[in-house]
Amino acid sequence: MGAMQRREFLGTAGSAALARTLRGQAQRPNLLFLMADDHAGYVLGADGNPLAETPHLDQLAREGMRFASHYCQSPVCTPARQSLFTGQLPHSAGVTTLRTALANGKPTLARQFQAAGYRTAAIGKMHFNQPGRPGLHGLETALTEDVVSARWRAQSMPKPIPAGVPGRGPWQPFRVPAREWLNARSEPFARLDYDMRSRFQERMVREYLAANHASPFALWVSFQEPHSPFDFPVEDWKHFDSRHFPVPRLGPEDGWQIPLIFRDLSDAEKQGIIASYYTSARFLDRNLGRVLDLLREFGLEENTLVVYTADHGYSLGQHGRFEKHCGYDPALRVPLLMRWPGRIREGVIHDLTEHVDLSATLLDLLGAEPFAMQHGQSLRSYLTGGASTPRDWIFSELLENEECYARSKKWKYIYCSGKRARTDGYQIENPTPGRYQKLYDLAADPGEFTDVSEQNPQVVKDFQQKLLTRFRDTHPEASAEPSQGSASDLLDFYLRPRDAGPVEG
Repeated sequence: MGAMQRREFLGTAGSAALARTLRGQAQRPNLLFLMADDHAGYVLGADGNPLAETPHLDQLAREGMRFASHYCQSPVCTPARQSLFTGQLPHSAGVTTLRTALANGKPTLARQFQAAGYRTAAIGKMHFNQPGRPGLHGLETALTEDVVSARWRAQSMPKPIPAGVPGRGPWQPFRVPAREWLNARSEPFARLDYDMRSRFQERMVREYLAANHASPFALWVSFQEPHSPFDFPVEDWKHFDSRHFPVPRLGPEDGWQIPLIFRDLSDAEKQGIIASYYTSARFLDRNLGRVLDLLREFGLEENTLVVYTADHGYSLGQHGRFEKHCGYDPALRVPLLMRWPGRIREGVIHDLTEHVDLSATLLDLLGAEPFAMQHGQSLRSYLTGGASTPRDWIFSELLENEECYARSKKWKYIYCSGKRARTDGYQIENPTPGRYQKLYDLAADPGEFTDVSEQNPQVVKDFQQKLLTRFRDTHPEASAEPSQGSASDLLDFYLRPRDAGPVEG
């Protein structure tokens, strides 16, 4: 595309102009989908956090569009990822708990892009809960986390680490105190930068691009940072002084809902956990920058749509929690950055968006067929300058605890059946406390500390009806909804996990 053509395109960047441009290209644009594990939207320099060292992501944000109010569909890895990959809400995708495998044959983004003529590949963590193999879920190349880890262990020859570097034991969540598996001592993984698994993964990306850069590709590159135990290499040890990270205050209503496993953490240990997370996020950012450099090296930058996001967010002491698995904003809000030079606008969008919207957007933007069942709305108009229809509210669910969430710009509503004893390790004193709901006025109480549901019964009623409508429109068992019962009874019906058993590989 010449300079005059590009100026004309940017001046008329709407849906029709974009479609004409794509049809006129000799080669279809590529997709590079970058993903992190547990990267909260607020741990990002571009989000206004001065403690976060994320220069490569900040540059990506400057060069493209940042969606500042983007939310996941579930604050747990597998449901969030498979909802995004299928374009369906978790209860419809059939994946609502951590260990469920996505059913073979399910419509996926990879299958849609494959049908549109793309080579499809994944390198890294996809959380399919079955071994990686060619063709898995439409991925011609499926170098999933099990494949990456096996090759890394077999092929890496790590250099000795300097004397005096502490050795960290194996990651044993819930089997040892939280201070240990959350790395409160901020200890590095006992390898140098070059020998880390994520660096090995970056070299796998290089090999893939070297072999496939001449063909249009849809490539998922998914890193495991900054998931606990917050891995980072020896070179990053002691980069941050943990004393510089304030411990979030607790609210007057937080005490009973703090999981037991976090209650004996000291403030110094909490600061150490936060420092470990920020160090791991810094290492993640460095590796993302290396992958983006590969686009330039292979001459792919101009014709590649780059997307960056995370499966869900993460709480770093907010409400006494050091995990996701809840409906507070730190666990639900994630980064979303998109860059495609000359094709999409630069800027920041503050309207509410959801992960299923991203699924719809990618298919729309790159000319693939939409899903037959699609629960999101395309964000294309935000990217190309057309008229947009903002969402009034976003939906998310955590069926492990039979919870669902609705968030508008002003309000956050949390509903829980209180009937299910959790099996994910985050128990409280009373594992089945009974029904409860919370309503937060985010304009007056952005930290979500004070429940105002009793003072605003009509707002609660409106949110319950919104949630029921979303379930009725998307749930595969909506036709079996009880004919009688209160709104709470009906929500309880929809919040029961119904996942199938493990999928055989």
